[in-house]
Amino acid sequence: MDTHYDVIVIGGSFAGLSAAMQLARARRRVLVLDGRRPRNRFAPHSHGFLGQDGKAPSEIIGEATAQLAAYPTARVVTSEACLAKRVDDRFFVTQSDGKTSSANRLILATGVRDELPSLPGLEERWGVSVLHCPYCHGYEVADKRLGVLATHSLSIHQAMLVPDWGPTTWFTQGIVEPTPEEAVLLDTRNVLIERVPVVEVLGDAPNMTGLRLADDRVVDIDALFVGPRTQMTSLLAGQLGCAFDEGPLGPIIQVDDWKQTSVPGVFAAGDASTMWTNATFASAAGVAAGVAAHRSLIFGL
Repeated sequence: MDTHYDVIVIGGSFAGLSAAMQLARARRRVLVLDGRRPRNRFAPHSHGFLGQDGKAPSEIIGEATAQLAAYPTARVVTSEACLAKRVDDRFFVTQSDGKTSSANRLILATGVRDELPSLPGLEERWGVSVLHCPYCHGYEVADKRLGVLATHSLSIHQAMLVPDWGPTTWFTQGIVEPTPEEAVLLDTRNVLIERVPVVEVLGDAPNMTGLRLADDRVVDIDALFVGPRTQMTSLLAGQLGCAFDEGPLGPIIQVDDWKQTSVPGVFAAGDASTMWTNATFASAAGVAAGVAAHRSLIFGL
């Protein structure tokens, strides 16, 4: 049995490290477990994060980890957490190497896994010319030939946003058809609508030059925005009995305003618990979870 902690944080990216920092500064014993497979590992740079714009995500995480580790009550371990359970008033977390640690509180910052459409050429361009968030990556592809690939009904909202960054074609993929009112808005935004399905991404990866359609036409495109479906990267929330909401892109751990899950003593932050996903949102949620976990140790649940 490993040392007992006040709080174990599972996940060491923007949300998890932000949560742990609050606890370390409150001089609480905190353990961060992280398998080093963050969602943003495919993106060469992070943008829109105050004070960190243009840095590689790995560089930001590396600096934050070093800063956290300087606090004497914080410990960061590179290890996958594979099992979590509650016994009486304690939580027990087992790592992939068999080690088990206990804590009075848990914070799940485990993130999500993107599931791209099954389309030749998408995966090898993910994070470079196949993108998710225009606020994160739109500026870097501004004024280029942009596309939006429909994966669900909310794709139309992405198609309406992207023209602020460049001329946009919306590929419906036979998944969604705009209402008359939506068609008017798309026309106002000068969005071209292409109903013939895309079958292949063209060009030398990780860049692209165009998209081949099912009728063998090629549409010249430099960057493609896709809203992938998501799945939990970890089974821990389910093991603990946390309730989930069904988000538009995939399941989301249900939390209140202070990131408390449906299981007392278990908090969640970051992409696993919200549909609004970017580095700043994740970090802010982590701060809230860290503060809430600390307060719960003092005032109870």
